Amino acid sequence: MPHAAMIPLETDLDWDLVGALPEMLQTIYGSLNKGLNLTAGDTVLIRGGSSTVGLMSIGLAKMLGATVLATTRSQAKVAKLTAMGADHVLIDDGHIAAQVHDLLPEGVDKALELVGTTTLTDTFGAVKPAGKLCFTGGLGGGWEIEHFSPFMIPSGKFLTSYAGEAQDLPAKIFNQVLAEAKAGKLSVPIAKVYHGLSEVGEAQANLESGHFVGKHVVVLD
Repeated sequence: MPHAAMIPLETDLDWDLVGALPEMLQTIYGSLNKGLNLTAGDTVLIRGGSSTVGLMSIGLAKMLGATVLATTRSQAKVAKLTAMGADHVLIDDGHIAAQVHDLLPEGVDKALELVGTTTLTDTFGAVKPAGKLCFTGGLGGGWEIEHFSPFMIPSGKFLTSYAGEAQDLPAKIFNQVLAEAKAGKLSVPIAKVYHGLSEVGEAQANLESGHFVGKHVVVLD
């Protein structure tokens, strides 16, 4: 294992929780920190908030001191997003910019795009002038913009992306998340824990079903 890929930690939490975090946290913290330079007091929109990465993004953004708006397509998932710490939950019908401006007339300071290029233009509409949008995921299946032109980026707003590596997750942040989770101040979205390789098939089937909210974790006991 390359030394640069190792993260020192101190915790007595179970490995079903600890093992579920590194890859997810790296993506989220890298997006919020390197992609958006999120700081305490910012307002941030999480587009795709009911995904596993989206849920954890809500919790981490709150831990960093931001006010969080998050989207979901399902009314049944609103309570979960609220429990993760979302200050405002918006039902996403493909057009949420107007809803954001109803809450914040100027728009949000920053936005994390997890749905993809299919909603990118609308998400930009929710961002205030001089605001930032970070493209990280393509949950909606859209990863490319056909016939892209730089002029598609709204004047005065900033488009960035995140696809980083293990070094983007500082040990300090990982250990802070573990401490917050142990204290019950931060929830880790785990749908179900499976034990042994014999349950991998069930885990994969449940993942593909779309009926679960959160991460599926297989522990080799």
